[in-house]
Amino acid sequence: MPLLRRARAAAIGTALLATGCLATNPLAFADPGQPGCAQGGPTMRYLVVFAAGTAGQDADAQIVGACGTTTVYYAQIAVAVATSADPGFGERMGPDRVYSAQAQAYYDGDQAQAADGSYKSDELPSDPAGAVTPDPGAVSQRNLTGQQWDMAMIRANEAHRINEGSQRVLVGVLDSGIDPNHPNLAKELDRTASAGCVTGKPDTSQAAWAPTTSSHGTHVAGTIAAADNGNGTAGVAPGVRVASVKVVDDQCYIYPEAAVCGVMWAAQQHMTIANNSYFVDPWVFTCKDSQGQSVIYTAVERAVQYASAHNVLSVAAAGNGAVDLTNPGQDSRSPDNVDAGDQEQRQLDVGCLQLPAGIPGVVTVSAVGGNDVKAGYSSYGLGAVNVAAPGGDPRQRTSAGPRCVLSTVPGGYADSCGTSMAAPHVSGVAALLASTHPNATPKQLARLLYSEANPIACPADYDLNGTGIQDAYCTGDATYNSFYGHGMVDALAAVNSASPATTPTTATSVSTPSGPPPALPDKSVDGAAAITARPAIQHKSDSTTVPDRTPIPPSNPVPQPTQALTPAGGAVGGFALLGMW
Repeated sequence: MPLLRRARAAAIGTALLATGCLATNPLAFADPGQPGCAQGGPTMRYLVVFAAGTAGQDADAQIVGACGTTTVYYAQIAVAVATSADPGFGERMGPDRVYSAQAQAYYDGDQAQAADGSYKSDELPSDPAGAVTPDPGAVSQRNLTGQQWDMAMIRANEAHRINEGSQRVLVGVLDSGIDPNHPNLAKELDRTASAGCVTGKPDTSQAAWAPTTSSHGTHVAGTIAAADNGNGTAGVAPGVRVASVKVVDDQCYIYPEAAVCGVMWAAQQHMTIANNSYFVDPWVFTCKDSQGQSVIYTAVERAVQYASAHNVLSVAAAGNGAVDLTNPGQDSRSPDNVDAGDQEQRQLDVGCLQLPAGIPGVVTVSAVGGNDVKAGYSSYGLGAVNVAAPGGDPRQRTSAGPRCVLSTVPGGYADSCGTSMAAPHVSGVAALLASTHPNATPKQLARLLYSEANPIACPADYDLNGTGIQDAYCTGDATYNSFYGHGMVDALAAVNSASPATTPTTATSVSTPSGPPPALPDKSVDGAAAITARPAIQHKSDSTTVPDRTPIPPSNPVPQPTQALTPAGGAVGGFALLGMW
């Protein structure tokens, strides 16, 4: 690496550490290998797609023949992760079949600085260095549920009196890792179903799936399933289990091989729901018809479709770019892992999508603030957004006090805003539906989410800044529109819509199936329970009084996020406004 590049990378590492994401050089330098292959340079990680049905032996032979080494091959979807120190590996495999985000960063510019000079970070700029609770006994035991205006908004507190969810239901949190020591998550976390996927290959060691530099995943997990025990906060479905599926590296990037690994792991572990509060780096919008990006789209789409066929419902954040996802216009922020001067100015078309939110079958979630109005940062789009949920908005007041979403973080509890925070509310409601409809397929669960959502009409005036100019334009009608999709998800409706074969509020401990995923079944559903629900409009893709707030700092205070809004164009990569998404 040239001296200038080394110095610049070191400076970036210092800045990322200060914002909560430790930058380390992910590239190893290879020893000389097979004859005819260039060696001694940095070993890059590649995503490789093959023709459907390609045998593992054949895929490995092609990779080796191109001077690479197979890390893992997902035969079910004919996608591999490989490494190579030979710069010609991609050309030998074929540019229409291979892509490397690491190579993009290395050859096109150093690990990334955003156009406004900010660095990629998560929603809590001063995360603890270890990102796990050092002393569970020191975490505040005060009841903070009165500050959870978000739970009252979706009637989760009322739902808990009827059903808190079944332990049979497992929700995968594809994120930065879940704190295994947090007292409100320790019993809900299924360690046996957790894995680290940063390299593209699952690693079940706790070191691989525990958080290291970001509390984002712990916050998301708490919104889904934090224990309702009178201490701290409570999740939407505290009776279900969560699994830590770490797809975020220590530089806070979610590269495509990590996302593929995470989704495939969710299928292998028979998870019911996979929460995706991120977009796949390094392209803010991945264009299906562009070289390299087509590989990313194909691989991620295959993984999501495979997971759906194996009864995993994928839920994803719409994003914090405040853009119409059906007409995003220009993108000047990609790839997000290179210097601003190396980023491309692109005119986006209908084939450019945010992943995984833009994949058909994924439930895509927009965010609202405390006034039931779309958060200013939240992206939207008619036919792109399926439902809405609380994500918080610093410009919208709430009766409970916090304007963002209060949830678990290492060492205590903290507020965060973002569609990253909205998505886990939907995953929690979906988990309640899966608890009360144990035989429902992903498509049926999504239909129930949509039909039981409370419609929100387009606002008559959407001038959040008071400038006299509309900040965005909502299209559609009162029952389905571009801001809110089918409307606000409803936890109470989820537990009241139980089919005849319901599950108990508290289930006995269950064992987690292991082993490789079964072969792809037919798309037809066998033995699915009949579900009675209000008819849902088919589109793509997706009260209890709140007590007065008494500020109670955690025993180990966690710094609160700033109130300043940073659009997705400002922060780098999958982490954007106070969150990865």
